[in-house]
Amino acid sequence: MRDGIPAPAATPTLIAVRTRVVLAEDNALLRHGLARLVDAAPDLELVASAADLPGLRIAIETESPDVVVTDIRMPPTHTDEGIAIATALRTQHPEMGVLLLSQYAEATYALSLLAEGTARRGYLLKERVADGDELTEAIRRVADGGSVIDPTVVEGLVAANRAKPSELDALTPRELQVLGEMAQGKSNIAIASTLVLSERAIEKHTNSIFSKLGLSEERDLNRRVSAVLVYLHNR
Repeated sequence: MRDGIPAPAATPTLIAVRTRVVLAEDNALLRHGLARLVDAAPDLELVASAADLPGLRIAIETESPDVVVTDIRMPPTHTDEGIAIATALRTQHPEMGVLLLSQYAEATYALSLLAEGTARRGYLLKERVADGDELTEAIRRVADGGSVIDPTVVEGLVAANRAKPSELDALTPRELQVLGEMAQGKSNIAIASTLVLSERAIEKHTNSIFSKLGLSEERDLNRRVSAVLVYLHNR
């Protein structure tokens, strides 16, 4: 205080909160490359990396990351370690996101990943993350509670099931298009931007989709999850 006039209150310093990431990949060269991509993003922080499933489990329990980025196949069995981690974390740490990376567009892996819901889950092909933008954007979306499904995986599901009778037959071509965008984890705003439609138009299409699939009585989040699972199983 000077001359009876109180000093102005100090302005609090704002500290940017970064998304904490744990990375698991058994190929050392690729692991280092992915680590550099994450480190280069100012809003992401790589807190640990691992080369196998036991190391990943230790890193998760030690660091409590926001998002786990992991290969699907790695030691010790090179089968479905990434799926196993994603399934376990759904119960043990539901607040953690999981982004799976794979060399293969395996539709069965995507279905297993999303079986308990699409929130905070992602599946990308490794070729998709070469320049870093796809990887970092996917991490952000998963951290925010969304989902990311590689378009190639979605296309594989479509091709594999095209001849089967489908619950989706009642949908219009535009509604199928909207649902396909929804299956990639996009919000209504993002879908509207992609399809060059108004957000209100997308809302009308999504409500029609929910109604035709018999999902009208569920909560909105549950309806989106259920609709995406119907799409992935039937397309």
